[in-house]
Amino acid sequence: MDEHERDHRFAVYPGSFDPITNGHLDLIRRALAVFDSLTVAVAQNPNKKPLFTVEERVDMIRRCVGEDPRVKVDQFSGLLVDYCRKTNARTIIRGLRALSDFEYEFQLALINRKLDRTIDTIFMMTGFQWFYVNSSIVKEAASLGGSIKGMVPVYVAEKLRAKFERKLEEGGAEHEGR
Repeated sequence: MDEHERDHRFAVYPGSFDPITNGHLDLIRRALAVFDSLTVAVAQNPNKKPLFTVEERVDMIRRCVGEDPRVKVDQFSGLLVDYCRKTNARTIIRGLRALSDFEYEFQLALINRKLDRTIDTIFMMTGFQWFYVNSSIVKEAASLGGSIKGMVPVYVAEKLRAKFERKLEEGGAEHEGR
């Protein structure tokens, strides 16, 4: 393998990461066993109403992956294949937990393949201990005061707690004004 080929042994792991979970981090670690480097690409999706801003999500991911020089954290909007072209990425990493994930992810992979035949998608199964963890469940549990210990890094749990305390305070202030 020459130097030029080695430069292309990287992949993009896209998602909303609202917030990043231990399942996401497990997938990042495992992808790095296959690829020399990985870009975690935070999607700016105008159709979703995220709890955290893109900047907050990027910050949380950076703090959670630490100083690993093989991991870059970036953000993008628009088509994922356009982002891949811009960064010269040839591979997209997607995590699967259940059969329902596969159906949705398979559709995305097919449309991405139709839009750009030079970009491949690799599916990685989530580690068995993370099958039940996703960002939506974590946010719901945290919003209701449930324990999310072990589902997200400590830093993310603190950010969730602070976010929901603020929302409760804001909601209380609105309610008092009536």
